[in-house]
Amino acid sequence: MAFIKLDSRDLAILQVLAREGRIAKTALAERVNLGASACAERLGRLEKAGAIDGYRAEVALRRLAPHVTVFVLAELGAHRAESFQRFEAVVARHDEITGCWALGGGYDYLLQVVTADIDAYQRLMDALLEQNAGLARYFSYIVTKPVKSAPPPLDLLIPDASG
Repeated sequence: MAFIKLDSRDLAILQVLAREGRIAKTALAERVNLGASACAERLGRLEKAGAIDGYRAEVALRRLAPHVTVFVLAELGAHRAESFQRFEAVVARHDEITGCWALGGGYDYLLQVVTADIDAYQRLMDALLEQNAGLARYFSYIVTKPVKSAPPPLDLLIPDASG
């Protein structure tokens, strides 16, 4: 895969947007020390190149409704391409599964699940088992409190962005 070539201004734009996605374009331009039109042009180029997947709000669910977040390590019964495809298709149909990552190592997937309560979580897991998703075993880890959630450290991952 070819990576998108970034310079220090592109990197600065991405770092600000990762933390403040709703920032006004004029404020963004000021923060990265660019004129408004030059900043808008770079932003458009970054979006077109696929460097930005989207913009969204971080909803403070704890202030809106009771809920439980569960991380689930999942192991499939078979390890054929169609088994992975079937599991991923079933996962995609459940809105309560808010994140799913394929893993290398001992488990096949890590799921992030958000439901109203533990009973709703267990109904979801029962449904996954009944829908023949290929799930052999799963291990549940209930989140007791969020400690940290942050955007990736772009400056550490892309240290050679030239100016």
